[in-house]
Amino acid sequence: MQDGSGAYRTTGSTCLHPLSELLGIPLDQVNFVACQLSALCAAFWFRLYLSPGETSPAVRHAFATIFGIYFVIFCFGWYSVHLFVLVLMCYGIMVTASISNIHRYSFFVAMGYLTICHISRIYIFHYGILTTDFSGPLMIVTQKITTLAFQVHDGLGRRAEDLSSEQHRLAVKAKPSFLEYVSYLLNFMSVIAGPCNNFKDYVAFIEGRHTHMKLLEVNWKEKGFHSLPEPSPTGAVMHKLCVTLVSLLLFLTLTKTFPVTSLVDDWFVHEANFLTRLCYLYIVMQASKPKYYFAWTLADAVNNAAGFGFSGVDKNGNFSWDLLSNLNIWKIETATSFKMYVENWNIQTATWLKRVCYERVPWYPTVLTFILSALWHGVYPGYYFTFLTGILVTLAARTVRKNYRHYFLSSKALKAVYDIVTWAVTQLAVSYTVAPFVMLAVEPTISLYKHQDTLICIPKSDAWG
Repeated sequence: MQDGSGAYRTTGSTCLHPLSELLGIPLDQVNFVACQLSALCAAFWFRLYLSPGETSPAVRHAFATIFGIYFVIFCFGWYSVHLFVLVLMCYGIMVTASISNIHRYSFFVAMGYLTICHISRIYIFHYGILTTDFSGPLMIVTQKITTLAFQVHDGLGRRAEDLSSEQHRLAVKAKPSFLEYVSYLLNFMSVIAGPCNNFKDYVAFIEGRHTHMKLLEVNWKEKGFHSLPEPSPTGAVMHKLCVTLVSLLLFLTLTKTFPVTSLVDDWFVHEANFLTRLCYLYIVMQASKPKYYFAWTLADAVNNAAGFGFSGVDKNGNFSWDLLSNLNIWKIETATSFKMYVENWNIQTATWLKRVCYERVPWYPTVLTFILSALWHGVYPGYYFTFLTGILVTLAARTVRKNYRHYFLSSKALKAVYDIVTWAVTQLAVSYTVAPFVMLAVEPTISLYKHQDTLICIPKSDAWG
């Protein structure tokens, strides 16, 4: 937990160092979990004691911001300055830039600053003596800055008839105040682990209109209600905390038992047969998922505990709290196509990419969206291996699905066989595609790909149900 000079390997608080040593977990990870659990408690308090009916929006904005700034400083220490600098710079753009350029300036400044931080942290400082990774919150803030800038541009700089229905619904008709801006970007519910959300949804939550807006979409009189019900997030929070606990247990067992470094071991590369390599690759990639399931589900629970994330009533008449959910674990694990897998993994980031890039660029939207995704994630070479492969896989998947899938829809038996085969090959193909994303560096990626000729020969067309 300390480097050669005796300094703790974190710029954040060191008060939990004894717990870190006891558990054998890096201090920065302990700080992260401690902040998220504290945020969960603060969220319940925020919903119960600073409710919209009893507290003004300004007070709710202020408390959400103060808690968020404290958690950032606790986790990242002086590295948190990067977040505050970026927020202040982009608010300056929000106030001074013309409406016709506000989205462009905000996008290039936010993405440029994020990229400079990625490069300096990894290459200039050689991965850093300090292990604290402040890029996560910076990535979330970048998403929010660009999301808001485009929505302000849609609301004030474009004609209503030129907007899609979604762009029209989310368009912001007035520039936010400084308090609203920093609260949206730095609130304690999402500043550490996200997810990204829309400015109008966040302001509606702060002002107490969030659930009512969704409830008004349903005719409650037909259901026998004389007034709007009051949905409680408690059930959703408890369910997500159970998923979080299971994910944590899997992370502490599977991830340590099957580390990604085993993919470049001599045994795996030179001695294991084809079927063993295939299965072991899948197992290692499965073992790398629980940390994402843990972080994203806990972040979702924090927002729900505060009363944010209500998405309305589902087809069965149940209240849904998945507006901010970043993944659907069941659909990921049962995906029978690359498209289905991607749509249910890191959902809010995929939505952000669609809204700021895919729907707006005039040329090669798929290619440019993958490039933006890789650039946003960072400058590790492994990211680019994965996303460049993903471009080819996505384009091939569309063509194959269009030309071949209909042959298997003539009977339930054929469709069942097709689903089983496409599930298996999709999961294996995804594991192959994302392995560089997890390994990060060039050498292990090249080593894996160099000795996986048999894997490369798997017809990718079989994977895309």
